[in-house]
Amino acid sequence: MTNKKTVNETERMVVTRVFDAPRALVWEAWTNPKYVMQWWGPRGFTAPFCEMDFRVGGKFHCCMRAPDGQEFWNGGEYHEIVLHEKIVYSMYFSDSKGNKVEPAQYGIKNEAIEGAHDVVIFEDFGNGQTKVTLIGNETMENAKNSGQVEGWNQMLDKVAAVVAGLAQVK
Repeated sequence: MTNKKTVNETERMVVTRVFDAPRALVWEAWTNPKYVMQWWGPRGFTAPFCEMDFRVGGKFHCCMRAPDGQEFWNGGEYHEIVLHEKIVYSMYFSDSKGNKVEPAQYGIKNEAIEGAHDVVIFEDFGNGQTKVTLIGNETMENAKNSGQVEGWNQMLDKVAAVVAGLAQVK
């Protein structure tokens, strides 16, 4: 069962990263399933599947595969999209068909904040750089204890590699 908490906005998990690329490029890496499959999941994980209907009300469905072969499926829905600026979405654990499942099915304890959605903010940081701020739907304390903060930082390392590759092509 998912535990839901009500907390102050300032207690939410926040992870930031500055990318050496313009917002449009970072946005592309974040919103194109072809690129998301290159970074979805922490170090050592792969993403063999990702579908995204990137529009308000659209859904996404992705799989991340652990080094031992175990698959973790996620689904979600987009609630707000501001081009090159902000994405607000809900995310949940799912089965391979996209049906919502309890995190415990994957052996995960999840303590989501009541009514909170994940938010990703893209900001110009000067000198052609982009600052990305991810605000999660768990408290920072829970996210640190569960390894989610470390996992997001590892995924952001992978996003940086994707962005660097895109920057070379553009």
